[in-house]
This record gives sequence, structure tokens and C-alpha cells, in this order.
Amino acid sequence: MLQQTQVATVIAYFHRFIQAFPTVESLAAADEQQVLRLWQGLGYYRRARNLHAAAKAIVQEHEGEIPSNVDELLALPGIGRYTAGAIASIAFGQRAPLVDGNVMRLLARLFAIEDPIDGTAATKRLWELAQKLVPAEQPGDFNQAMMEVGATVCLPRGPLCGICPVRSLCEADKRGIAQSLPIKKKKTKPRAVTHHILAIERGGKFLFHQRPAAGLWSNLWQLPTCETFACDAEVSSDDVAAWACEATGVKVKKIVEISTFFHQTTHRSITFVLWRCDAVGRSQPREGFIWRALDEVDDLPLANPQRMAIERLQ
Repeated sequence: MLQQTQVATVIAYFHRFIQAFPTVESLAAADEQQVLRLWQGLGYYRRARNLHAAAKAIVQEHEGEIPSNVDELLALPGIGRYTAGAIASIAFGQRAPLVDGNVMRLLARLFAIEDPIDGTAATKRLWELAQKLVPAEQPGDFNQAMMEVGATVCLPRGPLCGICPVRSLCEADKRGIAQSLPIKKKKTKPRAVTHHILAIERGGKFLFHQRPAAGLWSNLWQLPTCETFACDAEVSSDDVAAWACEATGVKVKKIVEISTFFHQTTHRSITFVLWRCDAVGRSQPREGFIWRALDEVDDLPLANPQRMAIERLQ
């Protein structure tokens, strides 16, 4: 949960999650939709799916015991090099390195690394340095201390060099370049896209369906959402009606645009346009669609933009 989310946000989610799944076995036995529903609001839903898949693997392949060495941890879904090192060193006392963003920044300054730290060469060197530095005795304490210094002293902007416990070892401080490190590659600008959400109502209920198993917000539920219109296209109610009939099998009328809002993901800047309309007659939607009242969707895991759309409809 903490990999992409701030501590203050995570706390309540963590307690609810642990209450629902107090053991690895209970998580492994859970339905994915229940896992996603408890995760909704945290974003990056692949983390939840990987956690669920890892629990299944631990039960099936390791008799319910989390493995203690890096190689076996790396074989679990969602466990990367950093997480494997953290678990192995902190939980099991293994001499394993870890490199997160805080440790990257600290090492880049300690050793005055002027290559982009998110580049292949620098990343390799950072891991090699971490491997050499981590001691055999209390490796977990050492790794946590590295992360703590990076998080509280060796700050991204305005590092507190005056109180740094390893200042005498810092090559960047000696050269007077600590403020300019670390260097990162220029990020690619998120792509601007527009999604049109269509709230189709019949008898007080709205049409919902589940997203595909792959891609953005996979396996979450949503109001029918068109992602194919060009970002700068002039979209009319006739365009929306034609798409709705083709995508859902339901003909619609009284189409009104009621709201526009914005959502940012890692790679996309998404403008959502919310439309409301009525279903025509009793035509049946395509397979996979369901009718639900807006106050009866608590069991459906929904991405934040869909929850925002429902709030606007209510």
C-alpha cells in the first residue's frame, strides 16, 4: 500500500484490509472483487492484484510461509528487487540490499553520482554500492536507517547537511554540489485524453459493466465509458447515442451533458465528460452489463473517476 501512497492515506485502508484478511490464507482464498473493493481509492490497482496473487503462491508453493531469501521472494507476483531486499533484511535478517527513492538520493550524494539515477548505468552502480555497504549484522536496521536518513535529512530539496550523521563521508557535500544532486532524466509529459462517461438510466437504475482484465483499471466496474473519441473532437449527443447503442446494445434518448472533471494518472491527463440519458423501451443490454441503483454499488470495486461521476449524478 505504501509503494505509491502516503502514510496518512494508507492507515485506514491497512486496518480495514488486515481486519478482512488477517492471514495469508484468508487473502489467498478471497475473491478478487472483494480485494479490489477494499483497495478502491488507493489507485494503482495492479498492486492489489499482485498482492492477491502472491498470497495464493505463498499458500500453494510455500505452505503458507513467506519465503526468507531474495530469489524466492522475487519469484512472487509483484515483488521486485527493492521489496525483496526489504522483506529479506528487515523481516528475516538476511544480508540483502535495498534501494528505494530515498536510498537512491542518499547514495547519489554520498558518492557524487552525476549520471541520471534513473538511467541503467547509475541504477546498476547504486545497487552495487548498496550491496557492498549492507552489513552482515543487523542488515534490516542498516537498511531502515538509510531510508530514514534519505526521508528526513537528505531531502530532495534543501538537504539538511548541517545535521546529517554521515556528512563527513559525503562527496557531494565536499564538492558543494549536494543541492544539484541527484540528477534525473526528463519525464515524458502525460498524454492528454478525453473519456466520455454515459449514465444510462432505466427505472431508477443505471447500467454498469466490468472493465477488461488487462489495461487501465482492469477488472473494476464502471458506467459505460467511451475512450475512443479524439481528445479535441466536438462530440455531440448524437455521437454519444450512436456509441451507446453499439457498445451496450441499449438505445438512449434525452442525452444531456451534466459535468466535466479532471483526473491525473501516471501516463495520462484525463478529462472526463459525464452524460446522462434515458434508456429507450425494454431493449436488453449486451452480456456483462448489469442495472444498479446508485446507492447499491458498494459491492462493486470502482476507480476514483467513476466514484466521482456517481457523486455528481447523486
